[in-house]
Amino acid sequence: MLAIYFKKTRGFVAKAKYLFGLSRTPHAILDMTAPALVALTWLGTFPPYYVILLGLLTVFSGYTAVYALNDVMDYGWDKEKVKDVNYITQDDDLDSLLARHPLAQGMLTLRESYIWVFLWTGLAAMGAYILNPVCLLIFLCAFLLETVYCLLWKVTCMKTFVSGAVKSAGSLAAVFAVDPHPSLTFVTVLFFWFFFWEIGGQNVPNDWADVEEDLRLKARTIPVCAGSAGAKRIIISTIILSILLSLFLVSLSPFNSNALIMGGWLLIGIYFLIIPALKLYRTENRDDALALFNRSSYYHFALLVVTAIGIAVRIISIY
Repeated sequence: MLAIYFKKTRGFVAKAKYLFGLSRTPHAILDMTAPALVALTWLGTFPPYYVILLGLLTVFSGYTAVYALNDVMDYGWDKEKVKDVNYITQDDDLDSLLARHPLAQGMLTLRESYIWVFLWTGLAAMGAYILNPVCLLIFLCAFLLETVYCLLWKVTCMKTFVSGAVKSAGSLAAVFAVDPHPSLTFVTVLFFWFFFWEIGGQNVPNDWADVEEDLRLKARTIPVCAGSAGAKRIIISTIILSILLSLFLVSLSPFNSNALIMGGWLLIGIYFLIIPALKLYRTENRDDALALFNRSSYYHFALLVVTAIGIAVRIISIY
């Protein structure tokens, strides 16, 4: 009896691992820090506790749903990848910590995956509506754009622009969750900050790491279409733009005269983005492309830590 119980338990744990692997949860959790960072940056302080709790649930649900949607939409192409004798498991990829393409590898069924996406989408939609109906609209747009992005995989490399828009959605929603009427300038700068960071720090480096698979499957990505020379120029230029926009964003916030936060944001941008990007520019090596992707995934988390410390120090100094 005890053996049966442990067998069922192990089965449940394995299934949960594959489901959260479908949603790339380790990466999604890092992405969750971006909306929190943006909310703190716009307010200059911590929002009410109920907004924090509801926001965390909503953001987690949203990222879990959208990342899972990506794998469900790419199911057919991912099956082609895993059938290839040259398939690379990429154990050093942040997105593969739990399982890489678990649906395509037969670890999950389509029915289980659709249910998973539906449940988390429902939770995210309810939470977004409670926070602000504008947040729900942003979430639905991101969900639609993610679908479009997947459909364009073999159509055009310009789909990277769609990816940039999707990645900005969570942080845009965070601003409207804490303030129904934020500055249009702040929101615009915020959008393009995330837009360029996603292209240079995430999308293109990740596609670079998959370039051999994509060439075999005739996918249309920046590294495939522009080659390594074009891809590295796009990476460097978009990362520089992203860092400049991040500093402009801080200048529009209550932290505009806080040297600790301004300096911290600049140093973090150099360490997490510029340094690995320059190394990739020199080497044009797949491992360095993946290193840039992985390090840039921690970029907003590091910014959040510095910003939260800056707020805490200011609050303590008042008292």
